[in-house]
Amino acid sequence: MDRYPTVVDVAESARQLVSRYPGTGRLRRIGTSRAGRPLLMLSVGHGPRHVLVVARPHPDEPVGGATALALAERVAHGRGRSPATDPTVVTWDIVLCLDPDGAALSDGIEEATAGPEPTLEGYYGAAFRPVAAEQPEWAPIVPRHLPESQALFGVIDELRPFLQCSLHSVEAGGSWVQLTHGLPQLAAPFQTSAGTLGIPVQHGTYDALYWDNPSPGIHVLPPPDSTARLPAGSENIGLSTWCAPMRYGGVTAIVEVPMWATDLADDLSPHPAAAEALRDLSRLVRDGGRQVTAVLDRARPFLPPASENALRRVLEWMADDLYDLVADSWEPLARQAAEASGAGDARPLTTAQVCSLDVVARRQPLRAAGLLLRLLRAADDPAAPALHRELTELFTLWSGDFEKALRLRWVPVRHQVEHQARTVVAAADSALRALGW
Repeated sequence: MDRYPTVVDVAESARQLVSRYPGTGRLRRIGTSRAGRPLLMLSVGHGPRHVLVVARPHPDEPVGGATALALAERVAHGRGRSPATDPTVVTWDIVLCLDPDGAALSDGIEEATAGPEPTLEGYYGAAFRPVAAEQPEWAPIVPRHLPESQALFGVIDELRPFLQCSLHSVEAGGSWVQLTHGLPQLAAPFQTSAGTLGIPVQHGTYDALYWDNPSPGIHVLPPPDSTARLPAGSENIGLSTWCAPMRYGGVTAIVEVPMWATDLADDLSPHPAAAEALRDLSRLVRDGGRQVTAVLDRARPFLPPASENALRRVLEWMADDLYDLVADSWEPLARQAAEASGAGDARPLTTAQVCSLDVVARRQPLRAAGLLLRLLRAADDPAAPALHRELTELFTLWSGDFEKALRLRWVPVRHQVEHQARTVVAAADSALRALGW
């Protein structure tokens, strides 16, 4: 496997699997997207307990579809049998794509990342991620009642899974897992898998800055009364689909793998100038956001309205306050870094922690620029070509700087998939053992 499969590819492969393993695999429709696309779930096995796997929750993270197929094949074929992959013990229920509408707007991402050396410029030129209120896993905390979210809630209530695994990927960095409840026996196989495949473990991540961190790359959701330890906007995380299995004693694992890896992600040495680096990164995300927004300001008169165009909605959402929100969220870490540089007892920030924020600072303007370039390319206005050329220069510069600054290297798709699949199976085995199996 040297490229990501499309949503159509994944659905067709699932149908073929059902044909090859009659009686073992079943494919059914669990709902319909906002635009009328089917939400398909592949079930493999007949065990009394259920693992629920959710692929492509974010449309710009294409690895999940490939991992979903790899897991289904592993269970159906009986390869690498463990208690969790024994189809007489566990049924694996795999949502093949939670956001098919968003995936349709990321059409081309698979082609853009095919080949031996894909580029960030190609990736961001095709990628699309909706506003938070239109992300099925996250919308319920707004609250926004999307049909995709409701379909997933319905499956959770029907199956009562002891484990839900949400398959995510990150553009650059290392691999990590976020858990809604601790799974102590997951750490060793997770770290072994990453090491075997040459994937760094991400020490510290923007997505879980203040979560419990019992072992490298493993982050556990803080208790409900610890909302101050959650990022702004996620205080109501208990309403998300991630936390829904907790109603039935289940746990959710959000499994992240990098598309491009950087060895800085697992560098635990104290950063030599963390406070200064954080100030620089804050300026980077704010300045990049301002530059994209300046082009957007001149293009607004001829762009489609946000109410009718998902790409425009993302651009307006980001221009509103997202860049500042991201930069402002690092203030506590900046204070910690400043205190650690003095005579205080504060723990210094590591190179890995600063690296995780570096990724976020660089990707925010790139995401916006990629979307705006697509709108400008499609615009029928005399001013559009010049704006497109102006923004392309920034887009190319930022993409190249990103790759050079973090010394990025592409992780082969087969390695991304193998590591994610191993981690999911290890999480399932760990969760089963916690239940006394």
